[in-house]
Amino acid sequence: METTKQEQAALGLQPKNLGLLDRFFKLSAHRTTIKTELLAGLTTFVTMAYIIFVNPNIMADAGIDHGAAFVATCIGAALGCLLMGLYANWPVGLAPGMGLNAFFTYTVVGEMGYSWEIALGAVFLSGILFMIMSLSRLREWLLNSIPMSLRFAMGAGVGLFLGLIGLKTAGIVVDSPATLLTMGSFSDPNALLAAICFLMIAVLSHRNVFGAILLSMLVVTGIGWAMGLIEYNGLVSMPPSLAPTWLAMDIAGALNVAMVSVILAFLFVNMFDTAGTLMGVAHRAHLVDEDGKIQNLSRALKADSTSSVVGAFVGCPPVTSYVESASGVAAGGRTGLTAVTVGALFLIAMFFAPLAGMIPAYATAGALIYVAMLMMSGLANIDWKDHTDTIPAIVTVVMMPLTFSIANGIALGFLTYATLKLLTGQRDKVSISLYVLCVIFIAKFAFL
Repeated sequence: METTKQEQAALGLQPKNLGLLDRFFKLSAHRTTIKTELLAGLTTFVTMAYIIFVNPNIMADAGIDHGAAFVATCIGAALGCLLMGLYANWPVGLAPGMGLNAFFTYTVVGEMGYSWEIALGAVFLSGILFMIMSLSRLREWLLNSIPMSLRFAMGAGVGLFLGLIGLKTAGIVVDSPATLLTMGSFSDPNALLAAICFLMIAVLSHRNVFGAILLSMLVVTGIGWAMGLIEYNGLVSMPPSLAPTWLAMDIAGALNVAMVSVILAFLFVNMFDTAGTLMGVAHRAHLVDEDGKIQNLSRALKADSTSSVVGAFVGCPPVTSYVESASGVAAGGRTGLTAVTVGALFLIAMFFAPLAGMIPAYATAGALIYVAMLMMSGLANIDWKDHTDTIPAIVTVVMMPLTFSIANGIALGFLTYATLKLLTGQRDKVSISLYVLCVIFIAKFAFL
């Protein structure tokens, strides 16, 4: 008892000062303070705030009103953070997923030709499936049935897909009748400023500069304004209307056999990204007990999956946990008060719509390219000695950008894995669920 009192005194948490926040978030039990949690929340927000500029630009390419997409991004992220903080008591920030938003716009709407309302319906259905899996043992069964090599490959493939979109948006890579793709011209200020943004983010991140991505985007936006490429429209205003995206999802349209692979792609990428992020943050935040059990992991997964469903209501692609939360944990965040702080800051950000509208495509492209590089780091975890693991992984990674479809990359990777394992006498490496998925993917390619 005396030791506990000494620890509380050292943290400025004398029993008489312990209030509602301490009791609700168990601050003293996690050896943290309100001030530390608030600063950690600010740190996490600044490192992931780029999404409020990047996501509306991507969603606008799908035909969604930019102002509504901006507000939806802020609200979807805020609700996700509040769920994570109040229900799971985890210091994790959530927002619309990078890669998933690109898949939404450039594959489902752009390549496959579905309306953005139907794409939102698919997001809703994948979120419902994720919720069901989080409430049952189905999630654990499916997670364990997907080979580790394919899990890492999916993340890296989404990164490469995202990187190609960033390069294309910037004009660094352009189409060519002879070679399909070729390099653009850096005499184009958009390509040059996108490259500068990317390099600035990389340098500042290496030097651990606070809010490197956001700062770099704002700097190149300022350069563009000085060059006359951007018109200043102010910084603060009342939030735009959410009406264009509120409850706009077309669930009936998404209940189509042709949408099965899309729903599964949303589900798998979201599920594995979430699992990896939450596991990593849990260890950094000391949420693992002596027996190796992660505190409130089930609640964290439920909060994450519910966020995707809630996000679909306002008009967001799948809302997911952000690995940038590790920055807030490094700053001392240990409880849900950190996540609640992030959520509150996202709500405040709704009043900066004019600034969001000024952020040019070359600034968001630079951020996309950098985030893509980070996502590809998962390839380092693949066992490169076993070709029956590496070849399917490479197929998954390469075919996502080359077919311009995350769903096709996943399908081809899974089919390659099952085929190689069966033909090399390793049937025990292929789970029943993987067989089922392969049948679905074969039917997709054969009949759709």
